Amino acid sequence: MKKALALPALMLLAACSADSTRPGDASPEFAYPPAARVTQVDDYHGTRVEDPYRWLEQVDGTQTRQWITAENALAQPFLEGIPARDAIKKRMTELWNYERYDLPIHRGDRYFYTRNDGLQNQSVLYVTDGLQGKPRVLLDPNTLSKDATIALSEFVPSPDGKVLAYSLSDGGTDWRSWHFRDVASGTDLPDVLRFIKFANVQWTADSRTVYYARYPQRADGSGDDSKQREIYWHKMGTAQAADERVFKVVDHPTRNPYVQVSDDFRYLVIWLYDGSQQNGIYYRTLGADGAPSSEVVRLFDTFDADYEFVAEIDDTFYVRTTKDSPNSRLIAVPATSAERKNWRVIIPEGEHALIEATIVGGRIFGQYLENAHSAVRASDLTGKPLYDVKLPGFGRAIGFLGDANDGETFFAYTDYLTPASISRIDVATGEVSLFRAPKIAVDTSGFVTEQVFYRSKDGTRVPMFITSKRGLTKNSQNPVMLYGYGGFNAAQQPEFSVPVLVWLEMGGTFALANLRGGSEYGEAWHRAGTKLDKQNVFDDFIAAAQWLIDEKYTSTPKLAIRGRSNGGLLVGAALTQRPDLFGAALPTVGVLDMLRYHTPSANARQWSSDYGLSENAAEFRALYAYSPVHNVRQGTCYPPTLVTTADRDDRVVPWHSYKFTAQLQQAQGCPNPVLLRVETRAGHGPGKPVWMQIEDFADQWAFLVKTLRMEQEMRLAESG
Repeated sequence: MKKALALPALMLLAACSADSTRPGDASPEFAYPPAARVTQVDDYHGTRVEDPYRWLEQVDGTQTRQWITAENALAQPFLEGIPARDAIKKRMTELWNYERYDLPIHRGDRYFYTRNDGLQNQSVLYVTDGLQGKPRVLLDPNTLSKDATIALSEFVPSPDGKVLAYSLSDGGTDWRSWHFRDVASGTDLPDVLRFIKFANVQWTADSRTVYYARYPQRADGSGDDSKQREIYWHKMGTAQAADERVFKVVDHPTRNPYVQVSDDFRYLVIWLYDGSQQNGIYYRTLGADGAPSSEVVRLFDTFDADYEFVAEIDDTFYVRTTKDSPNSRLIAVPATSAERKNWRVIIPEGEHALIEATIVGGRIFGQYLENAHSAVRASDLTGKPLYDVKLPGFGRAIGFLGDANDGETFFAYTDYLTPASISRIDVATGEVSLFRAPKIAVDTSGFVTEQVFYRSKDGTRVPMFITSKRGLTKNSQNPVMLYGYGGFNAAQQPEFSVPVLVWLEMGGTFALANLRGGSEYGEAWHRAGTKLDKQNVFDDFIAAAQWLIDEKYTSTPKLAIRGRSNGGLLVGAALTQRPDLFGAALPTVGVLDMLRYHTPSANARQWSSDYGLSENAAEFRALYAYSPVHNVRQGTCYPPTLVTTADRDDRVVPWHSYKFTAQLQQAQGCPNPVLLRVETRAGHGPGKPVWMQIEDFADQWAFLVKTLRMEQEMRLAESG
């Protein structure tokens, strides 16, 4: 199966207790850069809402740039002056230096995969003739810029393996430019495709044309992501301006199309996204030359559930859906009609959530979540069980991609203490053989991961992973980092991370709560953390923190919370609702102004399937009740907070972080620091060079050493 989508992806007020200011621990008063408060009042359904920092939404405005420069000038010396920072950065660099591979892709007689020798800022793309052939460098993105901020984002070899389509991201932007390289010679062809985000190109059978989804072009030559994508057909050797448009949404203002070509190259499949778990499937048939040979057929057009195209075999469409099955099921329908009477259930809904299904070599690989860890089962095309894929442990497994006729597939496995290894499966027998397994320069046997369950505010049972040193003494004095996400049907599973391993070595404990809003227990779990029920996510997170305190893993002065993107919203909401509960907060690239989050782009507006919109009266009330920017209260003592973002983030625009920081700094009622760290030449995260990641995490971890008073833990860790 050719994987087409790269979605973004795609995110109670209390007084301060005595612990929040901890005499002798708090940092001195900071002279925060002045931020003008303007008179800006909006009327939402009769409620007047002030927005004094609206000017910070002009991210390239002179006043905003000056303010950012001043904020960095305040934060950076403070962070770099923390004595532990150099040791953290050094150890982070040492542990990051291990060989890493991504999943191989087989096309023609060739295999394509990326490899990083350890400290390369960007992974290098290799090609081999045969799986065990000698690899040669096909593309090294480290040579494309002096600061390594031009990244290889996606790559799609042609069916014959002779041409590589690949995309580049410059400075962290989600915008991609697609290029084409002759594999034999390693030279680029003249073709370039632009105005593309979150989507791959799709080859036709003859390896001479591709289909792709792109945004319209503005008059100034840039892409316009305030509008919907359109599907185009590109013939190699021609200019993009000559490409034929083959599909455009004309009957709905928000649905965005993505494109896939079926394994037999007979169908152009158009997947329309209208928010999380709301989509449809259309198609056009293709002729022998790859050109569309029919009008658009609307196979699934109700937009009342998740319909994910898995594969097409002999004019039968295999589709994973949540329709009347919150844990998902796999159905098969004829290409002629998807009426309910024509549905044939291949894999019925089960106890555990079926989060993905792929078809490779006549085998269906169903990927399940069992209490937030992976389980993978293979069946034949009728749904008859064949074998369970043997995984190394209770972690995360991804991959299982390929075409309908492939005899092999690959998957990656990881957990909190195991770097991602790559294994090969013989799809006929289920035999698993190791392809690549990295080695890290540390023995992780001194740490252990446990899974616990706790009760949220409404009694819901929520799982949480806790990774710590073996034999941890529960004396309420352990530094704990609590991480969460809770949104967009995205499960949080065990995954290896060098920064987390360094945190463990520093004497810290890492906890991850599997909050509602994710897919850990299917669509019902997801829906329970959306729109009018979004507060459940924050309640789950706050309950996790309270459980860790009650069970004496930690205490408020030693408890840090961290989250990024939608998880940044989580941290912002938690610290404004319960500022007394946490010792430090790290909201990263967060969605923090919930009344205006949808204004920058069509992509952001589609987050409304999880968040709702302030234009709707009921949803406005829910958003206004928890929006971090709007729930900062003057004179409240907030925990030490380091807000981090990047000035080129065009997914969650950085003004969210700017406005939240300005509000917190202006309102802070005690000496606890509120700092803003803004990375330049970076975006939301993907493609960020290794050197920049190390600097970023060194700053965050050093901030926690300072604010959680971890000097003793650091000394104990260093002494063995």
